[in-house]
Order: sequence, then C-alpha cells, then structure tokens
Amino acid sequence: MRGGTVAVVGGSIAGCAIATAAARAGADEVVVLERTQGRLQDRGVGLCVHDERAVELGASGALPEGIAAHRLERRRWIVRDGAGEPGGRVIWEQPFPFHSYHWGLLWRGLRESVPDSVVYRQGETVTGVEAAGTGGAEVRLADGSAERYDLVVGADGYRSVVRAALCPESRPHYAGYVCWRGNFDAARLAELGSGADSVPEAVTTVCFPGGTCVVYRIPGPDGPRVNWVLYAPPPRDGQLRFDDPTSFPPGGLTAELARHLAALLDREFPPYWGRALALTDPADVFVQPIYDLETPRTAAGRLLLAGDAASVVRPHNTSGAAKALQDATAFAEGWRGADSVEELLLAYDTARGPAGRELVALARRLGRAQVEQTPAWSAMSGPEMTAWWQSQLAGAASIGGQAMPR
Repeated sequence: MRGGTVAVVGGSIAGCAIATAAARAGADEVVVLERTQGRLQDRGVGLCVHDERAVELGASGALPEGIAAHRLERRRWIVRDGAGEPGGRVIWEQPFPFHSYHWGLLWRGLRESVPDSVVYRQGETVTGVEAAGTGGAEVRLADGSAERYDLVVGADGYRSVVRAALCPESRPHYAGYVCWRGNFDAARLAELGSGADSVPEAVTTVCFPGGTCVVYRIPGPDGPRVNWVLYAPPPRDGQLRFDDPTSFPPGGLTAELARHLAALLDREFPPYWGRALALTDPADVFVQPIYDLETPRTAAGRLLLAGDAASVVRPHNTSGAAKALQDATAFAEGWRGADSVEELLLAYDTARGPAGRELVALARRLGRAQVEQTPAWSAMSGPEMTAWWQSQLAGAASIGGQAMPR
C-alpha cells in the first residue's frame, strides 16, 4: 500500500516510532500532533529492553543505533534479615539479559530518527477523534478546528483520546498499589563507602512484606545514574488521588509522603539500600498509581492504537518500550502487505491485539506475586524461588515482551 495521509496523536516513544514507520512505508503525508511544547518531560525515568527484543527491533529499524544503553546481566533478589548484613542477604539470582535506557535519551534518539518529511507539531491538543467510515477520520483540536486524515493513530498513552473513540468501554483499572520512582547520580554511591553495589551489571530487587523495589543503573545525560522503582501499598492517610497516572510528580512530594517513604526504607530495607535510595534528591522522586488496561480491539474504522493507548501494562513486565516499538514494526509490516487501509487495520489488530492482552495478563500475575500476595521472602530457598517465578510466567518464555512472529 502506498499513499494516504496519517495523523499520529502523541509524539512520545510510540508516536515517533509509528510516524517513522508510516513515512518509510510510503505515506504521502504524516503529521504528529503532540500537546506539549518544547522537549517532552521525562523525569529521568529508566527503562529496560530485553536483549533479544533489541536485536529484533534493531533489525526492523524501529530501534535506532547509537542510543546510550547500560548492559545488565543478572538480577539478585535480597532481603533484610537478622544477620545484620548492610547489603542484605541474597535469596536468589537469575539471568537478566537486558539493556537499560534513560527515557529522555531513548526518546531523543527516536525523535532524531523521524524522517524530515514528517510534520511534528507541538502544542497541538487533540480533544476528539471520530471515524468517518471509508472516508477517513476527523481530528478535532483545542482551538476548535478539525482536520481529516485517511488514518489516525492513537499514540497518546494512558488517557488516549483515540482509544476513547475506538474502545469507549475500555478504561484503566487501578491495581490497588503504587510505585515510588526516583533516580540519582551513580557517583553518589561513593558516599556510602564499600557495600552491596559492587556489581554494576546486576539488577537488585529488595523484597519485603507487601512489596518489592527494583534498583539498576541507567545511562544519563551527564553520566551514569541509579534508577529505582518501589512497589508498595499506598499511604493510608488519603493523600494520593487516583485520577492521574502521576499523582505526585517530581518536586511535588509532600512532607508527609517523604516521611512515609523514609519510614518504609528504614523499616524494610537492608541498611545499605535504604541509604542508597535516600541519596535521591526530593525533586527526582515521584509517586505513580499502578493501572492496567486491555482493549478488545486495537484497530478499526480508520483508527489504530499503539503503545500505552492500546494496552497499559504494569511495569513489572519490563516490556513497555519494546511493546511500543513492536507495535511500530507490526504497523510497517502490515502496511507493506496491505492493499488498503482496511487490510492494514485487520492485519495490525490480528498481530497486536492478542500480544497486548497477553502482556497485561502476565503483568497482573507478576503484580499479585510481587506486591499483592508476597511470599515469606526470608524463608524462600533457591528452588522455591525458581518455582515461584515459573508460576508467574505460566508458560511465557520470559518477561520483557514476546518475540514477534516471523
């Protein structure tokens, strides 16, 4: 299929990848409508991509070369116990063939790879989308104007306007817990002296009753950083609201929430790791309610969903970025094999709909096992941890997303 006009709503990771795929596939016009002005706010968040997914995505052209990444090789699960070891006791270690990224650097690499033919418009808030049968779809903007395209792609994330038009019955569901996120300059670890962080290629998972915390290194704009994601029940004092994916953004942490986090680290973490997370500047800490969402369809009626607009997966699965780039890969493959937009939509939904729903289901199992119904961590043996992990996978090869069909 060649020709046609495409509007991509959202210019983040999924939006840039989809726009690049559409332009390279032969669309006559590709327009990205991004609501923010200037550089997208990234909060310094880290993310990981499975090595096998990275190879596939590099071969497809969805993951550009040269983006800074930090190699990870294994994951250690540790507990605080009565032995008094500052770094805690390792209860299990598993292979972890991933590379970690800084969200901002990954987005920048994807943005720079978008072809010059793509019109990337910032400060454009889309207020509504409506399919117009075989005649295309209409995009309504905040200034009251409307634009018509042959295809509209929703890459507008958690609160997708395009999803609201395509799947109005699908809404995010709160999982019942939150994650605290933060990152800090890795050089600051020297302030702690010798300790547990002697293996930079390892991911450390701190285990405690009712939660876990994942700590790993990421590249940063000014050197390596330490990224951490702590999953736990929310404070009981009602400070958090659950109507936004980021209830307390960086710099918005209240004194009460800061005290809650400090008490959690002091009570549940091995001393070294509690002190390590405390190195985080308060301006780099935020709290995010955990949601998930699945849709019955990802494409129909000249509308198509990609990335978090198509499915919201709890972060335990470590698959968000890979899934968004796989969506772009499937979009490009569908375009090349289709003779019409309708054929493209059918091929894309067939490929990506089940994949997204499987990721949501896996992440729910991971969340139950690692937060909602945690085992007696300190009593777990290596074989018990292995069996516990396999029960979460339930036949899936690994976390980090699935291989795309060949």
